Amino acid sequence: MDLSFILQQVVNGFSLGSMYALIAIGYTLVYGVLRLINFAHGDIMMVGAFLAFIFMGLLTGWQFNNITISIFITAVGLSIVLTSFVGVLTYLIAYKPLLDKGAPKISLLITAIGISFFLESLFNVIANQYLGGNYQSFYFPKFFSQILHIGGITVPILTLIVPIMTLLLLGVVLFILYKTKVGIAIRALAFDIHTVKLMGADSNKIIAFVFILGSALAAIGGVSYAMAYPSIDPYMGVLVGLKAFAAAVVGGIGSVTGAVIGGFILGFVEVAIPGFLPELGGWKDAFAFILLIFVLLFKPTGIMGIDFERQRF
Repeated sequence: MDLSFILQQVVNGFSLGSMYALIAIGYTLVYGVLRLINFAHGDIMMVGAFLAFIFMGLLTGWQFNNITISIFITAVGLSIVLTSFVGVLTYLIAYKPLLDKGAPKISLLITAIGISFFLESLFNVIANQYLGGNYQSFYFPKFFSQILHIGGITVPILTLIVPIMTLLLLGVVLFILYKTKVGIAIRALAFDIHTVKLMGADSNKIIAFVFILGSALAAIGGVSYAMAYPSIDPYMGVLVGLKAFAAAVVGGIGSVTGAVIGGFILGFVEVAIPGFLPELGGWKDAFAFILLIFVLLFKPTGIMGIDFERQRF
């Protein structure tokens, strides 16, 4: 086992972890504001990937042989916008009425699971009736498939772009939370929603923005994941969503930075198991949740765990 092999695993783990991190941020934002685990979030990621595929098909006349970067960026941009709309719609239609009535958290949890099943069934119908099958290959510009040779390791351009993009987006999210008025409102709402309402702030608009931001990041994560494998199906968000949730908890749910750290750790674990211990390769998915249990046993609040009585995000 030489150094180049170890570096290869590190790069691959960093890339996979970035995808989990993008989705995990959405979990932690919603939890920080509403104390709600939005189990439909993994399927929002699936919606983002499917919409990007559909828009690329529409823009190319369903001829995927030569997708240009401009078409790809346009399709992904439209997907982000529409996925954000789907995300905020789930809040306005499904969660807000329950919150307004003061429904117990278990009702919100059951609703989230119901939304998840609905989105999976909806895109299962779309895929089978209009796209020709449940399982679709995901196409993107050949540029992202180009291979770079750096210091004895082979690195697809996509593998480099995704972590860089994730860190940039983390910077954007932190800037929004700490340097903008809407970010201050989000943190205030997370700290004490009742006081914010008494001060006249429109809490619904603030929460809607949180869902928009989280859904946009999930869409980007979904497209990145679809490019990495490269395929999509209506149930792709189930396991990926659970892993991203595990990443958020490992990093410390409620902490945006912790969600990214948890995503990276989970990515490294998932890549390292089959890489260094091939005989355990079939257990790589299980190890993600074994790691979750291990972390919770020793630090129940996660690595960057937050005391919600004192701090938010």
